[in-house]
Amino acid sequence: MNKMSRTIRLAGLAAVVSLTAGVVQAKQITLAYIADSMQFPYDVSLGKGFQEACKELGCKALVLDAQASVAKQANAVDDLITQKVDGIAMIPVDSVAARASVDKAAQNNVPIVSAAAQIGDPNKTPLKDVYARLTALVTTDDVAAGARAGELAAKILPKDRVATIAVIEGAPGFAAVRQRSAGFKEALDKAGIKYAIVASQPTDWTPEKGESVCQNVLVAHQDLDLFFSQADDMAIGCARAVRSSNAKTKIIATAGGSRLGNEAIKSGRIYGSVCTKPETLGRLTAKALYAAATGKNTAKAQFITYDTPAITKDNLSVCPAEW
Repeated sequence: MNKMSRTIRLAGLAAVVSLTAGVVQAKQITLAYIADSMQFPYDVSLGKGFQEACKELGCKALVLDAQASVAKQANAVDDLITQKVDGIAMIPVDSVAARASVDKAAQNNVPIVSAAAQIGDPNKTPLKDVYARLTALVTTDDVAAGARAGELAAKILPKDRVATIAVIEGAPGFAAVRQRSAGFKEALDKAGIKYAIVASQPTDWTPEKGESVCQNVLVAHQDLDLFFSQADDMAIGCARAVRSSNAKTKIIATAGGSRLGNEAIKSGRIYGSVCTKPETLGRLTAKALYAAATGKNTAKAQFITYDTPAITKDNLSVCPAEW
């Protein structure tokens, strides 16, 4: 969507109850998904899963693009509430700012699910302490995923000296940035690895920014042991930077399992990552929202997740790419 309209046309929203040949036809359920940005394959895949599950459930799915704008996402939620959709799901552009939209939906009795990212300040609230006004948080357990990446790193980092690590972060404002790093460090500490984080820089979640950041880090730290990338996309760009610099630095990612990421693991350009399934998340999101919209499950603040195994070239078959 090139422009987020303040008036979103939602056909078929009016409740339809008619008698045709003695058959009662009930209202069609309409559920909406607002992506952070549809330029990200992850968001596209989550939307695909959402649409497929909605079709199977017999509901209508709307997919909207916030274009990485907090204001556009908030406006989209306002418009959907006005149009009386039956449920709203979103990947929040900013975890703290999105709380106001969740409050507004709840005040208007519209079930709302946060997909892939926590609502609220991750510095103050644990991931599993779900915001009370949410129907559900449907997400990868990013702390656990970060820990699995740390466990992978512990296997390959030097044990006879302090290992040097650079963290390639996602975009500022995402709760997952802090959570993935926290899990990663906890796993290294538990394994007794001596390490120093010599750089930790944000990106916009793209391969291009990942490549640029990694190039700059390698200029300052030519003997760097490891890049920890908070998503496959940046790891792919980082692999290009490592190759062009003739560096021996290893790369481990979390939020992995993408087609390009798995190919990079298979070829040895990335050592390993943690399997992430955005299409599965989309399906889980639609099911939770549908259950709330139809009154089958009126529980609030549910935490819904799935398993995220670590992957290397030895076990790629456990993580068929969904994005």
